[in-house]
Amino acid sequence: MKRFRLNLDLTGVIVVIAAGVMIPVMLLTAVGIVAVTASNYTGGIVTGILVICFAVTAAGSALVAIVMASRKARLARMQADFTANMSHEFRTPLSSIKLYAQTLQSGKLADDPKRTAECIGVILREAGWLDVMIDRLLTWRSSSKELMQLNMEPAPVTKAVSAAVEQFKYIVPPEEIQLSFSPESTLCVMHDTSAISTIVLNLLVNAYKYTGDGKKISVRTRDEEDRVVIEVEDNGIGIEPSEMQKIYEPFYRVKRKNGIAPGGTGLGLSIVRHLASRHNGTIEVKSEKDKGSVFFINLPATEKTE
Repeated sequence: MKRFRLNLDLTGVIVVIAAGVMIPVMLLTAVGIVAVTASNYTGGIVTGILVICFAVTAAGSALVAIVMASRKARLARMQADFTANMSHEFRTPLSSIKLYAQTLQSGKLADDPKRTAECIGVILREAGWLDVMIDRLLTWRSSSKELMQLNMEPAPVTKAVSAAVEQFKYIVPPEEIQLSFSPESTLCVMHDTSAISTIVLNLLVNAYKYTGDGKKISVRTRDEEDRVVIEVEDNGIGIEPSEMQKIYEPFYRVKRKNGIAPGGTGLGLSIVRHLASRHNGTIEVKSEKDKGSVFFINLPATEKTE
């Protein structure tokens, strides 16, 4: 209901701007045309031309106002979706943590170490998801305001990528996914280890959310002439060509086949692109609908200093 009211209010603003400005503009244009065509003296023609010029200027200003209002309306809708979605994203793991913690507290599993371990595993895994989401929000806030300080050092990216893969394994049930990691890069890259880990972890979480049953995700690093390439491939739903550029916008989420976007912040790929840029790198994606996607992070190689 709130979402509908928001859309209605913003649409009303745009309509009011259009009607309040464009109608007078059309009337002024008509008056100017009449003055130009019907006048038999120079003063009337000049007046008509001035009126038309004023109308055209006003029309341009109105168009700019309408475009700005439309952009604000779109951003407001995305932010409203983001707020609602984040509430759900936090509530889901918190509910699981609460349920399993209460089960442990009840003492019913005191004599069942296997189920106790399972409960603890779920609690830790859900806490890991919360940590990832909070870290994603803080990273996006820092990157959007250029507050993030990077500790750049020349070294192979294997350590950073491996750390992300291990963290991902920690928050995802192993039975849900086939995950492979092929570290083949040996060249050095001037990079911040934590930032590269964040890039890879965000790509892994993104791949996980957009794959259904039989999830397969592959992570590879390789050297290519004077650069290092990090690849994250999935067998998910793929991305439509029309959405290729939109996916990097904050809060944007690709919809599944059922027309519903998966849970998440909608910030992951925006963060990835920003951090790649901070490393003088680029991000590319190749995708085929219903077959999956491959994201490439291209980083310039450097000589290791002693």
